[in-house]
Amino acid sequence: MKKILSLLLVSITILALLAACGGQKAPAESAAVTDAAPEGVTVLKVGASPAPHAEILEVAKDILAQQGIDLEIVEFTDYIQPNEALEAGELDANYFQHITYMNNFNAANGTHLVSVANIHYEPLGIYAGKTASLEELADGAVIGIPNDPTNGGRALLLLQGQGLITVDGNTGLEPTTLDIVDNPKNLQFEELDAEQLPRSLDSLDLAVINGNYAIQAELPNALALESNDGAAAEAYANVVAVKEGNENNEAVQALVAALQSDEVWDFMETHYAGSVVPLR
Repeated sequence: MKKILSLLLVSITILALLAACGGQKAPAESAAVTDAAPEGVTVLKVGASPAPHAEILEVAKDILAQQGIDLEIVEFTDYIQPNEALEAGELDANYFQHITYMNNFNAANGTHLVSVANIHYEPLGIYAGKTASLEELADGAVIGIPNDPTNGGRALLLLQGQGLITVDGNTGLEPTTLDIVDNPKNLQFEELDAEQLPRSLDSLDLAVINGNYAIQAELPNALALESNDGAAAEAYANVVAVKEGNENNEAVQALVAALQSDEVWDFMETHYAGSVVPLR
C-alpha cells in the first residue's frame, strides 16, 4: 500500500511539473498579441530626417491617431537609406527630401519613387565657419558645399546670388565647380556629404548647409538664405514620397491632409522662424 501511495505522489508531482513548464509559453504568446496593432488601427511607417521632418510628423501623429492611424516614425541621418528602404517596401512613405533630389535619385538608382504632395520648403543657407561674414571672406578661402549634384549645384547658385562666383548659365539647376566661369576671390570648394557640413565648420571658412542639418545642429542665423518665393521654392519643395503605385493609399492621403492642416502649418511657422516655409 505504501508503494502504491508513493507511486501516486510521484505521478502527481511529475504532472504538476509538466503543467508548470507548459504554462511558461503563455507570456510569449501574450507578447506576440501585444506587438500587433489593435483591431481597427492602421500602422503607417514613414521615414524622416530627425529635424525638422520627424518633429513635424510628431504633430501630425496626434491628428492621425484620431482617425485610427498609428504613425510610426523611422529616423534616418542620411539621404540614401530612406529612399532605399522605401523602394524595398520597408516603409510606406518617406518625408525628408525635396522633389529635385528625389527625381535625380530615381534616375541614378533605377528606383520608382513618386511625390504625393509638396509640404514645405527649407531655404539653403550660407553659414559662418572660420570667417564670420561674407565681407571678411579672404582670397583663397575654403567653402564647404554638399557633394550630391542637386544640392551642390544649388549651393553654387546661392553663392552666385551673393556675388561670390559666376557659373555657366547653360547648366540650369545643377552646375558643378567645373562650371564656374568667374571666381574673383579664388575660392576653394570642399565637397562633403551634406550631413557632415555642420560638423566641419571649424575647418572651413564658410559652408552651404541644407536646412534640416542646420536645424539639427542648432546653427546660428545664416549669413544668407535662398529666397522663399521664386524658382528655388518650387524646385526644392520637400515632399511626401511613396513607391509608385501607392499614391492613393488612404493612410498616406490622410498623412498629407494632416501635414497640410492649420495645426501643422502653425507649428512650422512658429517653431522654425523662417527656416521651414509651409507650402500647398
